[in-house]
Amino acid sequence: MSDNTETDYEVGQDNVQIMGLDVHNPVFAVSGLTIIAFVFFSLVFREQAAEFFGWLRPALTSQFDWVFMIAANIFVVFSLLLIVTPYGSIRLGGDDAKPDYSYAGWFSMLFAAGMGIGLVFWGVAEPISHYGSSIGGVAVGEDGVRTDWAPLGAGLEDPEASKKLAMAATIFHWGMHPWAVYAVVALALAFFSFNRGLPLTMRSVFYPLFGEATWGPLGHIIDVLAVFATIFGLATSLGLGATQALAGLNYLFDVPITDGMKVLLIGLITVFALISVVAGLDKGVKRLSEANMILAAALLLLVLIVGPTVAILTGFFDSMIEYFIALPALSNWVGREDTNFMQGWTTFYWAWWISWSPFVGMFIARISRGRTVREFVICVILIPTVVGALWMSVFGGAALDQVMSGSGQGLSDAALELKMFKMFEAFPMTGLLSFVGIILVVVFFVTSSDSGSLVIDTITAGGKTDAPTAQRVFWCILEGAIAVVLLLGGGLGALQAAAIATGFPFAIVLVLMCVSIFIGLANEKRRR
Repeated sequence: MSDNTETDYEVGQDNVQIMGLDVHNPVFAVSGLTIIAFVFFSLVFREQAAEFFGWLRPALTSQFDWVFMIAANIFVVFSLLLIVTPYGSIRLGGDDAKPDYSYAGWFSMLFAAGMGIGLVFWGVAEPISHYGSSIGGVAVGEDGVRTDWAPLGAGLEDPEASKKLAMAATIFHWGMHPWAVYAVVALALAFFSFNRGLPLTMRSVFYPLFGEATWGPLGHIIDVLAVFATIFGLATSLGLGATQALAGLNYLFDVPITDGMKVLLIGLITVFALISVVAGLDKGVKRLSEANMILAAALLLLVLIVGPTVAILTGFFDSMIEYFIALPALSNWVGREDTNFMQGWTTFYWAWWISWSPFVGMFIARISRGRTVREFVICVILIPTVVGALWMSVFGGAALDQVMSGSGQGLSDAALELKMFKMFEAFPMTGLLSFVGIILVVVFFVTSSDSGSLVIDTITAGGKTDAPTAQRVFWCILEGAIAVVLLLGGGLGALQAAAIATGFPFAIVLVLMCVSIFIGLANEKRRR
């Protein structure tokens, strides 16, 4: 193990310039050709693909749930410890580095990239789902194994207990654990790129562990894995976004929900993403992200005003308390009886966040120069956790209030992608709320796609952040193609299976990353 982070390796030294492109050899070729082959075979063998994805998700979540649970807990503990250790004073980019973006711009971009579509899709759907399974109580099959999907011990026929449990479980899935996954990757990339001058690619993070071998085949594997994880994690979210946007368009304007319409919608949004990609980080992604946050805040305030305002606000504080009370039990993986909940919800989420981590982590790293480690961890983990909990409390709290009072007709039984629009039916300005919701999904969709394209391009260009635009265009189009193929080849189940499949090997990579960060920060502290 090397504790030195000095190397003669130069950014882009293994790149090949061909036909106006500037790509890393062999990362670009291997990842690009493999993904194209996957798209082709999934289209040609749709039935077999659907069957395979149907088997893959439960196989991974039931056999390796403990890997995801342990890894996610490590990320939270490791990140929070950095806040209180002397390493927290280290500045990304050196002692004299100044932040590239204001707090508003920085936070808008990291939040839009990290959670966007998911919060809109699951803000109503997840609390309602957990509430329904919790109030139904524990159900045990003939083999003595629980068959219900309720978290922990459920809340049999106790509406208030079921509501608290539902909100705690929801915030758990959107709180510190996912943001800690992002923080580990982002901090590692930012530190080794800005403080050590290493290429902005995933392999650079492992230089303290593997030394010069980082630039060889081992590094190629890490970067290719990062590309796979990023593109399939993105495709999952793009598929969710397309499904929800189309459900909203059908609800408002009777647009038919067909495979053809899904393909058309993904195609249109990919075009918008291409425009943003060509505009670049500051003009495209930054402006879209800020517009996103304004739209999201407007929708949040509208729901808060027209909904049960006092109940929502008090519910937010109650939910945060319940989250911290339930956190140890929800984080535990030993002796759990609620295996459906843990494997079907938590393990899937952790795999999904991990598969997103190269993309979100690299994106956050690119915009975080000039922040101290302590400031970085607080702003990337704790503040988004509170904002995410507020979002879930407003949308989930309003929906649960309707279900518990009996005013939400059809809300519990509505399809996942329709639940938000069904909730809006009980409010004044239903049409406006629904329309803003659709626009928000679409804009989140675009920001995820364009920022993802920038990240994958950086990895496959050997860490260059100024590679030719044509490469970003290629990856943007490929993201849309994969979202289409996975939706056609098995719907959301296929998307979720792909996210878990790529998240599993990367969970191990991220645990090693924590070791590497510690070595790097310790060396930095000794130098000062």
